Amino acid sequence: MKLTSQSFTDGARIPGEFAFCIRADEGHVCLGGNRNPQLSWADVPAGTKSFVLVCHDPDVPSQGDDVNQEGRTVPASLPRVDFFHWVVVDLPAELRAIDAGHFSAEVTPGGKPGPEAALGARHGVNDYTAWFAGDEAMKGDYHGYDGPCPPWNDEIVHHYVFTLYALDVARCAVEGRFTGPDVRAAIAGHVLAEAKLTGTYSLNPALAAA
Repeated sequence: MKLTSQSFTDGARIPGEFAFCIRADEGHVCLGGNRNPQLSWADVPAGTKSFVLVCHDPDVPSQGDDVNQEGRTVPASLPRVDFFHWVVVDLPAELRAIDAGHFSAEVTPGGKPGPEAALGARHGVNDYTAWFAGDEAMKGDYHGYDGPCPPWNDEIVHHYVFTLYALDVARCAVEGRFTGPDVRAAIAGHVLAEAKLTGTYSLNPALAAA
């Protein structure tokens, strides 16, 4: 199975229209277009009954002490953890593409509703849910896609891994409010094939080419 995108090529930078935040001259960052990228897939295995799509960033700082702090940097040596940006299950077996902006077209303070989603699918909550939990203006359950917004003072470029799973079941065994780890556990033993597509992103002006 192969996963591609018209929005960016594998290993290349994700454009700002698909990011939660973009660089700004004042305040370091401002809100981006936050559209989900276009995705297409082919060579689907026989017996596929549904798809699961997950986007995660494996480069998120394991400690937040230095994140977005003036006069400080997030060191490249800091251990990194996963941050889920998009978790969608029950995509229909006949589907072969998702249009840009179909699931997300802007930043929604407090998060987009869910779990019900377009195309008969269901959305899990992404990790902005925990990130904004202490922010009165932004807190809520963030269902669906919310794009890149790495620390503007991080020494490393972040990677955003889109993984499509072809499953042998029509409905993923998660209910109600669910997360990326919930889905990874639920699909174990049901994956017929998977395909990955990785984009990069940085808000650090010192990493100008990223």
